[in-house]
Amino acid sequence: MNPARIAELLQPFLAATHDQRLTANNLQTISTYIDLLLRWNARINLTAIREPEEIVTRHFGESLFAATHLFPRSAPSAVPSERSSGVAANDRGSTINHRVVDVGSGAGFPGLPIKIWAPQIHLTLIESNQKKATFLREVVRTLTLTDVNVFSNRAEDHPPGQAETVTLRAVENFQAILPAATRLLSPTGRLVLLIGEAQQPATHALTPDFKWQSPIQIPQSSNRILLVGSRNQNS
Repeated sequence: MNPARIAELLQPFLAATHDQRLTANNLQTISTYIDLLLRWNARINLTAIREPEEIVTRHFGESLFAATHLFPRSAPSAVPSERSSGVAANDRGSTINHRVVDVGSGAGFPGLPIKIWAPQIHLTLIESNQKKATFLREVVRTLTLTDVNVFSNRAEDHPPGQAETVTLRAVENFQAILPAATRLLSPTGRLVLLIGEAQQPATHALTPDFKWQSPIQIPQSSNRILLVGSRNQNS
């Protein structure tokens, strides 16, 4: 897919951080990723979305929208600033080796676009479906991404308490997976959800020891939100 067209489609999702544009290399990486996804999707069910432009907006747009808020500066030496993002947590320090775990990665969203945006993080993709896990490994290999681990088992089987950031998006059995995701967090880690507004009450009910920031509406969606929370240190 044409990188210039990708940039145009992604602009609404990056508008809040307009001074942090995707590089030409980022756009070419996304283009290669889309081509690979379309080829594999013809053989195994990775996504119900088949149109390339809709893949850009629905999958990459939403994922990069989260990435720009979680890691507000994409330069390798940058330190997230609490002033530049409503969800960048205080005292998180450098994003180098920042441990991100993406639960139920599927075709790689939001984990791999976050890695493309912030290449200095250490990313683990949890995907129990073996065919999807094989696809994820092929994406990592083709895009020559480093510090990415594909964990082809259940989230419940992953070592707990290690991640500074855990992401969760569009998973089946949300109410069962959410508690499994919380156990992966370090004591001061943050849980990042890309969900429908209707799932917010269940989220609060399932995480009574969490403090949640105000939801952020995802561009080009009437009911999708970015929700970030962390354990209440006073509980």
